[in-house]
Amino acid sequence: QVQLVESGGGLVQPGGSLRLSCVACGGSFSVYHMNWYRQAPGKQRELVAGITNYDTTTYADSVMGRFTISRDNAKSTVYLKMNSLKPVATVVYICNAELRTYSLGYDWWAQGIQVTVTT
Repeated sequence: QVQLVESGGGLVQPGGSLRLSCVACGGSFSVYHMNWYRQAPGKQRELVAGITNYDTTTYADSVMGRFTISRDNAKSTVYLKMNSLKPVATVVYICNAELRTYSLGYDWWAQGIQVTVTT
């Protein structure tokens, strides 16, 4: 089993920066695709950024150029660096790990961590 533990959320001023971390306990982190999702109250969950086990990255258009996803396999950790944060309602960021093979597919999800940008 894989347990995902997030840290780094909190309150930040508009235009400020925040760095989220997600540590994977158990499993084989280096072979997982890692993703950051976010969900606002009453809104659909959306993919913010993803990074494959080959370090290919994907970003939502809304965060392109402001957010950076990275991973450190030695620490079994994926990061999301968020710059130029916009004044929006509190959003929950959820770390996700994917295992994908020809015959096997699994997803593990973190509990979610809150990010609030003041107005």
